[in-house]
Amino acid sequence: MQRQVALIKQSLFDQGFLDEQFMELEELQDDVNPNFVEEVATLYFKDSARLINSIDQALIGASKVKTECTMFREYCRVGNAEGCLRTFQQVKKEHATLRKKLEHYFQASQ
Repeated sequence: MQRQVALIKQSLFDQGFLDEQFMELEELQDDVNPNFVEEVATLYFKDSARLINSIDQALIGASKVKTECTMFREYCRVGNAEGCLRTFQQVKKEHATLRKKLEHYFQASQ
């Protein structure tokens, strides 16, 4: 069982889902707090889902960003880490693109 857990964790590192910060969290886990990392992860997904929902509600007609936020939220809801990572990158890309385009638009309109 321990070997299977170690293989799953290594796979998450190999695929780029985890980094050294996860190892630091695991170092904080002890006999007093045996589920510390799981509790932190649960809070992370709860808070991130709330924040994503806030972003989605605050959109100003940014259609592409909204579409990606919706997809990101759905991937998070079903626990699809790969989909979350992929769509989050796309949210950031669409956000940056929109920002540049709107800056150009506002400069041109002055």
